[in-house]
Amino acid sequence: MKYLAVFLAIIFIMVLAVKQNNMTIRQSVLKAIYPALMSVGKFFGTNDRIKTNTNNIKPPGSFYGLSAIANNGEIFSFDSLEGKKVMLVNTASDCGYTGQYDELEKLYQQYKGKLVIIAFPANDFKDQEAASDDAIATFCKLNYGITFPLMKKSVVIKRFDQNSVFQWLSDKSKNGWNDKEPTWNFSKYLVDGHGKLVSYFDPSISPLSKDVIDAINR
Repeated sequence: MKYLAVFLAIIFIMVLAVKQNNMTIRQSVLKAIYPALMSVGKFFGTNDRIKTNTNNIKPPGSFYGLSAIANNGEIFSFDSLEGKKVMLVNTASDCGYTGQYDELEKLYQQYKGKLVIIAFPANDFKDQEAASDDAIATFCKLNYGITFPLMKKSVVIKRFDQNSVFQWLSDKSKNGWNDKEPTWNFSKYLVDGHGKLVSYFDPSISPLSKDVIDAINR
């Protein structure tokens, strides 16, 4: 009990240190414990958390024929992505993995011009993205300084109203090999410069992990 009390006290102090006016207490707590959450994930193997297109299967349906609605209401056409690698991520503001926004921005800056990261806010897991599109954009900019494209909130799991991009990502009849839908917020899908889905990364895999970096550099 004594060690638990000390741990809770440390967490409380960390929350006070990182608390920002534009963050809720919950969001501040999640931001503070994110490094610990990711450290725990390192104790588990990656076999069930990473999927790779080892047979180099090309998609029956064109990735570049897709489009999405950006956070500002404009149409984001995927034909503009040809020749670049693309990481597509379903995101949320009140999740234990929300700290990955910071890592995604670092990754985006590191590979700027070669890699495009696209965030798809979704409220599909435990109501962890209940905010409006305007509030989501403000949260991302003020707390994580993201500059990569942010789409309007939509459904990413397999449901009748799943958005067309995640239909393509999670249906092998469209992408050629992968049926895996997002398991939680911050599931990551990597598409190569020819519009081929090459990898899926579980939310517990950091965007800055060796596995992700190696996949981008292939």
